[in-house]
Amino acid sequence: MTFLKKLINLDVTAQIAIGIFVAVIVSLVSPAWASSLALFGTLFVQSLKAVAPILVFFLVISAIANQPHGQDAKLRPILFMYIIGTLCAALLAVIMSKLFPTNIQLDVTNLELTAPQGIGEVLNNLLFKLVDNPVNALITGNFIGILVWGVAVGLGLRHSSASTKLGFQDLSHAITQIVRVIIRLAPLGILGLVAGTLAEFGIQVLSQYAKILLVLLSSMLIMALFINALIVWIKIRSNPYSLIFTALRESGITAFFTRSSAANIPVNLSLCEKLGFQKNIFAVSIPLGATINMGGAAITITILTLAATNTLGINVDFSSALLLCVISALSACGASGVAGGSLLLIPLSCSLFGIPDDIAMQVVAVGFVISVLQDSAETALNSSTDVVFTGAVSMSAKDE
Repeated sequence: MTFLKKLINLDVTAQIAIGIFVAVIVSLVSPAWASSLALFGTLFVQSLKAVAPILVFFLVISAIANQPHGQDAKLRPILFMYIIGTLCAALLAVIMSKLFPTNIQLDVTNLELTAPQGIGEVLNNLLFKLVDNPVNALITGNFIGILVWGVAVGLGLRHSSASTKLGFQDLSHAITQIVRVIIRLAPLGILGLVAGTLAEFGIQVLSQYAKILLVLLSSMLIMALFINALIVWIKIRSNPYSLIFTALRESGITAFFTRSSAANIPVNLSLCEKLGFQKNIFAVSIPLGATINMGGAAITITILTLAATNTLGINVDFSSALLLCVISALSACGASGVAGGSLLLIPLSCSLFGIPDDIAMQVVAVGFVISVLQDSAETALNSSTDVVFTGAVSMSAKDE
């Protein structure tokens, strides 16, 4: 009983790691038992599929409706850097996916998939998804339509009363709580997913997980050490590595273990004060960065989406890949504050290429399997970049 209590009180990351280990052992000892455990994985994927559309809808409405008016002009440079950084992260992910293509195990039984023929068809599909009926978009999981209606309703509520805005904020928090409960059950779901996959395809499927995780982590490392360094150098015209290594050491390591950009805000504020950055900048830019600076999320969304297209034999041309970069960067900004937020936004990018919601949710499930390291690295990149870009803008403002 004491052992069970200790197991329940463990961090979700540790429980997921234990779930994967147990799944591997069970599949080696008895594939029949492993097949029966697959039910937990199916239920987990269906739960995610059920909650994702309504979650995205109300999160977007709440975020836009509650956006404060009249931001300080000094925030424009940091806002620009956040947007450029997230776009560069998505572009890097496309390049890495093309250089090191990966496959993931997907159940495509009885699937009739017609791949879009070039950017023209992709844009055509996109336009029709944009003008979908909002109720139909929620029912069918049309995430592009959901995003558009969420933005439209959010903008319409910008000048509404404070109580109305608070109502939508409370509603988005309530749905987020439901998501947290589902994510809390992720260890059981991942145990079922891994056990079922190993029972059906064998132990060699683990090499696919390892390869896609390696591509993800390599992309995040390149982003942190090279792309961010270039963006900061362009801004301050001096060696950026002292700032980058300080941010990685004092912000990134903490974020790696907390796995929450929001939880790391006090750490980042304290670090900015310690480094002597301008308080009128970092007091707003750090909380803002925790919400919209999502380079790590853009990398995750892009690489997993392109892994799905590669697995399904969908050819993604360069223009479609650029459109994916923009969609990934925009959707990544909505990933904050939700456990596994970047993974739950993968269906939005998948829908660009005509990938059905059922298949997209299988991709999300693969993301949860590798999230033991992926989510920690993603948060470390996002949070440390907040400090790096804030520092660059603060230094630049001092020189002016």
